[in-house]
Amino acid sequence: MEGLLDLINSDLGKQIISGVSQQSGASQGQTADVLTMALPVLMGAMRKNASTPEGARGLLGALSHQKHSGGILDNLGDLFQGGVDKSVMEDGAGILGHVLGAKRPAVQNALSQESGLDAGSIGQILEVAAPILMGFLGKQTQQANISDANGLGSLLSGVMGAEQPKQSQSLIEQLIDADGDGSIIDDVAGMVLGGNQQKKKSGLGGLLGGLFGRR
Repeated sequence: MEGLLDLINSDLGKQIISGVSQQSGASQGQTADVLTMALPVLMGAMRKNASTPEGARGLLGALSHQKHSGGILDNLGDLFQGGVDKSVMEDGAGILGHVLGAKRPAVQNALSQESGLDAGSIGQILEVAAPILMGFLGKQTQQANISDANGLGSLLSGVMGAEQPKQSQSLIEQLIDADGDGSIIDDVAGMVLGGNQQKKKSGLGGLLGGLFGRR
C-alpha cells in the first residue's frame, strides 16, 4: 500500500509540488514544506471523522464519486496547464469544509506561521491538494475493493504510515487530538504556535520532520 511519504517523494509527487507551486505562486521548496505538513494533518482529520459509522459512510461515498476515482492523478498536466480549473478549486474548498469545518482558518494560520507563507497562499495550496489527496485515496480504495468502515480505517492507517513505530503513531494521535476534545485544529495550532521552543520542536514541525526526514 502506497503511503503519503511514497507519494510526496515520487515523480508524481514532484509533479504535484511543481504544479501547486505554479498555482499558488509559492516556491517549490515552500510548497513541498506545506504539503509535507498539511497532508498528514488532513489524513489524520479524515481518519478521525471516519472513526464513526456515519463519518465512514460519508467518506466512502465521497471516495466512490467519479471525480475522486483517481483520474486527477492521471491528468496532472491538464490539471495545471493554464491554472487549475475553478471547479477543482471549489471541490477542494468543499472537501476542506467537510474535513476541517469552521477551524480551517486556524489550520491555515498555523501552517502560515510554520512555513512563512501568507494564509491566502496556504489556502490555495490546500484547495488544490485536497482533491488530489481524495483522488489518491479513491484510487487505493478501488484497488483494494474497500466497501466498509473496517477496510477504510485500515486503508487510512496504512496511508498515514502504519509501519511507523508505535511511539511515532502515538505522537500522530497526540497531534490529531491532544486534549481529547475532538478538535484536531486546536491541537495543531497549539503545537505549531506554542511559544515554548521545546514544545514546538516536539510538535508539528518536529514530528513531521522526523517522519518525513525534512528537518
